[in-house]
Amino acid sequence: MEEIAWQDFEKVELRVGTIIDVADFPKARKPAYKLRVDFGEVIGVRQSSAQITKHYSKDELIGKQIIGVVNFPKKQIADFMSECLITGFADENGDIVLSAIERRVPNGTKLI
Repeated sequence: MEEIAWQDFEKVELRVGTIIDVADFPKARKPAYKLRVDFGEVIGVRQSSAQITKHYSKDELIGKQIIGVVNFPKKQIADFMSECLITGFADENGDIVLSAIERRVPNGTKLI
């Protein structure tokens, strides 16, 4: 494992956001959803693609708080522009489980 300097970690903007909209993403190579996430007043609403269809239905994702990286460059995925990275971990089958927070916090709160 490569070590990084604290200053490198400080550059990553890990923020809390609430999922406000979920849509199917049939053009993605692997099963995925298109998400709209509210990261609060300063950052606003961002969209992202997430390969989380194995563990989550669209209905259960609405209102869920997630942890996202909001300072990566935009990324084209099929006909969709992803504006943030939703964080998660692969389970024993390689399916993604979302990173979670224990209690609700204001949207836009930065991981410290």
